[in-house]
Amino acid sequence: MANKIFVSYKHNDTLVQQLHNKLATTVRDYVDEIEVLLDENDHIYKGEHDGEDLGSLADSTIGSKLGDKIFDSSVTIVLVSLGMKETWLPEKEQWIPWEISYSLKEQSRLSGRSKTNAVLAVILPDTAGSYSYFITYNKNCNSRTLNTNWLFRILGDNMFNHKKKEDEIRTCNGSTIYTGDPSYIQSVEWEKFVSNPQGYIEKALELRGRIAEYEIVKNLK
Repeated sequence: MANKIFVSYKHNDTLVQQLHNKLATTVRDYVDEIEVLLDENDHIYKGEHDGEDLGSLADSTIGSKLGDKIFDSSVTIVLVSLGMKETWLPEKEQWIPWEISYSLKEQSRLSGRSKTNAVLAVILPDTAGSYSYFITYNKNCNSRTLNTNWLFRILGDNMFNHKKKEDEIRTCNGSTIYTGDPSYIQSVEWEKFVSNPQGYIEKALELRGRIAEYEIVKNLK
């Protein structure tokens, strides 16, 4: 079944691994790859197209155009990259948190009503091909530790937010490890996502169908 998918990302972030030996790789290049993957899986890309420059528009106009795209989508993919945050700006003044917030809200218009989107975080490798800025791997316990405090707050707040997450834990070498689906917004490394985009999109939609199980944070703080 075709789904309309919005992609939230930091356009000019260059702190990512090169794609196809392209020296000046940006996150936008990864979005181009996603557009191809979505087309191959019969999905509809609803994000900003390459060459569609919104930067010269007023913020209110940009917000309106982005809101239209998100309203007409059912899934939001957030590309997490090392340079995605502008640390000198409040999160309320950055587009990625705004897009996540808009995606998580139910919106009503004269044309109809849009439910909360399914949301999936795809983690991009840094210039060294590493995910260590966000993920620490524990091979002995077959687990990952996620640095959710590093993320935009609205993104981190919607991870490990299952209402009964205490029922989905195990211990390994003295560490507590979550099993099952503790997060409404799940995260996946780039190479895993591109190997099975349909599977990860379907999983995000499954969690959307179980949204009542989660404490969803929809507003920016």
